[in-house]
Amino acid sequence: MAGMLHPATVAIVGRPNVGKSALFNRLIGRRLAIVEDTPGVTRDRLYALCEWRARAFSIVDTAGIDPGADMAHGVELAEATRRQAEAAADEADVIVMVVDAQTGLHPLDDDVAGILRRKRRPIVLAANKAEASDAAVAVHAEFAALGFGEPIAVSAIHGEGTGDLLDRIVELLPPPAPESDAANELALAVIGRPNVGKSSLVNALLGQERVLVSQTPGTTRDAVDAVFAWHGRSFRLVDTAGFRKKPEAHGAIEYYAALRSLGAIARCDIALLVFDAISGVMTQDRRLAGIAIEERKGLIVVGNKWDLVREQAPDSSQNELAAAVRSEIAFATFVPVTFLSAKTHRRLGGLMPIVARVAENLDRRVPTPQLNTVVRAAVVAHPPAPVGGRLLRIYYASQPGVHPPRFVFHCNDPELVQTHYKRFLENTIRRHFDFEGVPLTLEFRPRRETDERLQ
Repeated sequence: MAGMLHPATVAIVGRPNVGKSALFNRLIGRRLAIVEDTPGVTRDRLYALCEWRARAFSIVDTAGIDPGADMAHGVELAEATRRQAEAAADEADVIVMVVDAQTGLHPLDDDVAGILRRKRRPIVLAANKAEASDAAVAVHAEFAALGFGEPIAVSAIHGEGTGDLLDRIVELLPPPAPESDAANELALAVIGRPNVGKSSLVNALLGQERVLVSQTPGTTRDAVDAVFAWHGRSFRLVDTAGFRKKPEAHGAIEYYAALRSLGAIARCDIALLVFDAISGVMTQDRRLAGIAIEERKGLIVVGNKWDLVREQAPDSSQNELAAAVRSEIAFATFVPVTFLSAKTHRRLGGLMPIVARVAENLDRRVPTPQLNTVVRAAVVAHPPAPVGGRLLRIYYASQPGVHPPRFVFHCNDPELVQTHYKRFLENTIRRHFDFEGVPLTLEFRPRRETDERLQ
């Protein structure tokens, strides 16, 4: 089994309108090597797996809070901001507090700083909108009162200072988590929105009450790891049911879920995305599926409360419901969908065989001659369209990596590879080899002298 990546979490926090999202987008778009975008989930991305100076970390944007939603539930914007900072301080390894270099120190900055100070997390102060040299100079004195050391002047618009910011973040990251000693142990992350039955599923799989189960979201305060054996193999189950927030706090649920899920997904081999089969797939479910795929984890979609579905709609077909789920997560049609009841254990026995199959697919390696035979036939039957009068020519394909599977195509010019043709090649591989539940990485490299043409 390949070594697992256990990145730390970095949260960007601050009061509204200081440019948190702009800074986040600048960092992941220009300075960090991130996994290829997943269609359908990146438009309003809140998180990304990133790398800087050989250190990997997950970065979280807290600007996803909807002031309108908070106001609708009677929550003041200031209170929503404070809760946001509280959650970040509880869950993140490093905090980037963003302030506005142009408008200067604001009372809400003091509120946020007070919360962060109590939590004793490493904090980097980023003074954004410091496009002018005088603004960059002014930030040092004014924001020093917050007590977080010298601010780093940055401009999210122009990208100035972001390298210094990233250097400081990496300095404060905790040491990388050690790899698991159990080579045969497979880590499963149970992810999903609040109150869909994640803790109940954990208890059902373990066969004992190891995690508090409650109808009130937020009652499981800490993620619980539990190891169990199935058919002679060891599985580590990571429960992500808890969110560090008050049950009555209605705002920004997606943000709290993101903080919680990022760490669990990063630690796992396979993510079990649990959703409520009664209410169906929601926006947050799609986002969580996108995170798991972007971080190249195995993924299984689990519809819980199947017993209630059967009561309300006795004629419901599981195949029809699964097709409806796949249409909601169209970017992940290769993912298995199953339904069960964690409460009554109905259909529970079918879950672990699916897990075992996806685990096998994570480590599946296609022999090079067989792979090239399949790719050659596909390219001949459906040759790529010319780009600017030039034709893409693929000479050789190989699979140098597993867990997750990684394929390399040697070609005349990687710039000629169009998105739809890359998708065609991935679908070709999936059609001939079983990679259900597993994201595939396709890389295209320029031809070497020793490469032989497929066509």
